[in-house]
Amino acid sequence: MRNTARWAATLGLTAASVCGTLTGSALAAPAAPASLYAPSALVLTLGHGESATAVSPARAVTLTCAPGPSGSHPAAALACAELRAAGGDFEVLADPGEAWCTREYDPIVVTVDGVWQGKRVSYERTFSNDCVKNSSGSALFAF
Repeated sequence: MRNTARWAATLGLTAASVCGTLTGSALAAPAAPASLYAPSALVLTLGHGESATAVSPARAVTLTCAPGPSGSHPAAALACAELRAAGGDFEVLADPGEAWCTREYDPIVVTVDGVWQGKRVSYERTFSNDCVKNSSGSALFAF
């Protein structure tokens, strides 16, 4: 009789501990992930030449903007903020500013490939020289 009572107590405690965790919030709808975001991950390259198909990249960096700024880009947070402010329009950020540059022709090609807010993007821009590239003042192309 003692063994039966011991088994009953053991089974009762086991059932209570297993079923006890299934009450309350565990029986509610499955928990959603902490944050849902559209992916924003880019690879930027820079090469000397007139088009991306004709040059080998001299430098390449990664930039991830969602869920937070990261990657090998030297100013990831600022570059992500600029992209968000421009609505993901790379052309707006590449617009040359008011800097005085020489008319030297030493073309530099910048490419951007990846995903911006869930949409596939591919961008290429040829600047006539490094000064013109830097005259846009954008942190996105400063790598």
